[in-house]
Amino acid sequence: FRNLGYSVSEGPEIETDYYNFEALNFAPNHPARDTQDTLFIAGQDKKQLRDRLLLRTHTSPVQIRTMEKAPPPIRIIAPGAAYRRDEVDATHGAQFHQIEGLYVDEKVTVGDLKGTLEFFLRELFGADTQIRFRPHYFPFTEPSLEVDVKSKALRGGEQWLEMCGCGMVHPAVYEQVNSARGDKAYDPEKWSGFAFGFAMDRLAMILFGIPDLRYFAANDLRFLRQFA
Repeated sequence: FRNLGYSVSEGPEIETDYYNFEALNFAPNHPARDTQDTLFIAGQDKKQLRDRLLLRTHTSPVQIRTMEKAPPPIRIIAPGAAYRRDEVDATHGAQFHQIEGLYVDEKVTVGDLKGTLEFFLRELFGADTQIRFRPHYFPFTEPSLEVDVKSKALRGGEQWLEMCGCGMVHPAVYEQVNSARGDKAYDPEKWSGFAFGFAMDRLAMILFGIPDLRYFAANDLRFLRQFA
């Protein structure tokens, strides 16, 4: 991504409901706000919903914080830890790691999004990698897409594997940013952009044939030394 002109942005892992949900166009009654999905910090019942603290469920809040600080054009990736209340097993954990991307400029299209992700995935998995895009839904993008790959380097190249979600930034997100900034820097009539997100743990498991997510946190030197 540095070769494509992206810079790295980071943000806090303890976030507010506003940055984690509201600014990203999640409705007040969206199920992701439920304690069954999100790890909220206790003792905040008297606070307004937007000010309540939680462990971020994705690194998307970094996108909002970056847009609040800087006018377009911007081109960033946001790597870091995220947290969800999942049962721990071979493919799920309460903590995982994401890398999200955001590009906002004039006349950015779905074609730019597809070209960027196709370039990245073929750099990662090989030039023969097949890539397909499927319609999906995310509150903060419209249209939204899921991305699958098939490659000879992955399980013999015989099946499609889901890799990431992506889409064009929803105009409602720009309006939230403008409201916070107090200007029209991100005028959706002038600026467009795309966002995408990968689970880094999942990419590593697929790329290196790791069968159990828990190996990353087990501190077993026999496992860790192969990456040193």
